[in-house]
Amino acid sequence: MSYSRIAERFLQLVPVLFGVSVIVFLMITLTPGDPVEIMLADQRATEEQIAALRRDMGLDKPLAERFFHFLVNAVQGDFGLSFFHRRPVIDVIAERLPATIELTLASMLVAIMVAIPLGVMAAVRRDTWLDRACTVGGLFGVSMPGFWFGILLILLFAVELRLLPVGGRLGYDYEVARITGMVLIDSLLAGRLDSFRNALAHIALPALTLGLPSAALLMRVTRASMVEVLAADYITFAEAKGLSRLRVLARHALKNALIPTVTVAAIETGALLGGNMIVETVFGWPGLGRLVVESIFARNYPLVQAAVLLYALTYVLLNFVADILYTTLNPRVRL
Repeated sequence: MSYSRIAERFLQLVPVLFGVSVIVFLMITLTPGDPVEIMLADQRATEEQIAALRRDMGLDKPLAERFFHFLVNAVQGDFGLSFFHRRPVIDVIAERLPATIELTLASMLVAIMVAIPLGVMAAVRRDTWLDRACTVGGLFGVSMPGFWFGILLILLFAVELRLLPVGGRLGYDYEVARITGMVLIDSLLAGRLDSFRNALAHIALPALTLGLPSAALLMRVTRASMVEVLAADYITFAEAKGLSRLRVLARHALKNALIPTVTVAAIETGALLGGNMIVETVFGWPGLGRLVVESIFARNYPLVQAAVLLYALTYVLLNFVADILYTTLNPRVRL
């Protein structure tokens, strides 16, 4: 793998991020609704006070000038002040981002643990009842809306069975010192197994809500890729050499079948990170997605712009990492 080629691919991300920044800035700025009016609400503010607040928020400048300042500051990691928190946007995002990352990682862990074994078994037992059951389950999983599935899980596990909590990250009786911002990891670092179990119970429902639909998609991709690989000549040759079925599947088939799965997993990780807004709202999860929803309604331009730009950066970086992983799984693939 050439480092110059990796650097070249990395530089190709710059125009993508620039295009995203232009689109995000225009969409947010041109969205109906005035943040000054929303902030003041029913307050009896004078025209001078409204003009002063608009000037303080930088909304009195021309659109092109505002975009230029946004772009220059964003390159330096400065996204301005949140209109409603009156604090640097980067600080507000940093407080909420660990919760979203923790939920995303837990959801992807659920998806991978479910998808790959079922996808392999469905391919190996092709056209059997197991294969058909996985196919139907996969279609159901990719079709159901996340908020609807989350509500069903709440009704079953929280309301009827009373096994899991409805929302939040940690019970009121537990407290863990903030180290990484991820409660599960912080609980382990502090040696608080009781807090770890409680945090695990709180993250279970939102992780299942996000992870199982992703597992359905990954399972279908893994099955299709595995079926194609099992029909290849080198698999027949490996079996003719007398290798055990398990060794053929593990060393030869699965490694090559995972190449498209890596792509979809990278995209799904980005989708989970940026598309969990509704699920975070349903479960009261204090993550970045819920913050973005609140900021959209409040027309908090700087925070929404920074968050969406972060989502875009995550997407392109994850796809970049997936491209690099291709060369590890299959040396014949070149960047």
